[in-house]
Amino acid sequence: MAIAVIMDFTEGTLEDYDKVVQRLGLAPGGPGAPGGLFHWVSGTDNGARIVDVWRTREQADSFYQNKLGPVTAELGIAQPEISYFDVHNFQTAGPED
Repeated sequence: MAIAVIMDFTEGTLEDYDKVVQRLGLAPGGPGAPGGLFHWVSGTDNGARIVDVWRTREQADSFYQNKLGPVTAELGIAQPEISYFDVHNFQTAGPED
């Protein structure tokens, strides 16, 4: 079952996010991590919010523990508040007009 994850980095910035993306070898607008279905990020009044949809909770947890966690720790970025949601439905990109 697909899982949605919301991560609120209350002490993080979009600049921190950009550094993490670069360290992970990902590119804005490019393909995401294996198992990831959808990803977006936005600045908030007190940090940054990341929303991901994954094929499975196991794939999300593996990426966060083995890839994201070590990079954020290395950069000194505080751990986010994380919320998980079972996804009832999701849709992929529609056709371009």
